[in-house]
Amino acid sequence: MQTTVYLTRHGQTEWNLKKQMQGHLDSPLTEYGMQQAEWLKERLENVHFDAIYSSSSPRAFSTARILSGNRPVQISTLDSLKEIHMGLWEGQQVDHIQQQFPNEYDHFFNAPHLYRPTGRGETYSELLERTIPALNHILAEHKGKQVLVVTHRITLKVVMSYFMGKQLHEIGGMSDIHPTALCKIRMNDDIPKVDLYGDTSHYRE
Repeated sequence: MQTTVYLTRHGQTEWNLKKQMQGHLDSPLTEYGMQQAEWLKERLENVHFDAIYSSSSPRAFSTARILSGNRPVQISTLDSLKEIHMGLWEGQQVDHIQQQFPNEYDHFFNAPHLYRPTGRGETYSELLERTIPALNHILAEHKGKQVLVVTHRITLKVVMSYFMGKQLHEIGGMSDIHPTALCKIRMNDDIPKVDLYGDTSHYRE
């Protein structure tokens, strides 16, 4: 019995444009971010979804609402699908963080196993402990069905690393996941097969 999960990151936000870290904080989708979601919606319009899950962050939920289109499926929001908590970095400019915390910033993207948050944030291990049980619960709830999950850049990277059988230190070498980039996992007898990772072929320019 095959279970299929489509996963994506939210569309571009105002803070993405301004190069501010978001994490558990939020900023609205830009017009372009909504356009990215529309492109993905068109790409997925012939896919039947039995369930749609979204991070409880408004930028993810707004994206999920666009993607759901006219489907009579309620969007379930989960705190466990939120972005990694970045502690004191949230709301800060990327340039400022790079200057103030060069090693931590480098670890955040390139050596996740060494990364420690500044202030009350999460490590990558803690993010894994939060998200993987949620994903496994979704898979168990919807065995043999097709599900859409809308989440965030680092969260999605961590989830995909788990299903691709990668270790924590390997996550830094994985390709970045752009706004509304599509990932797809098929589960057969609890064995995952990754069909798509960070695919942006629906972008129009």
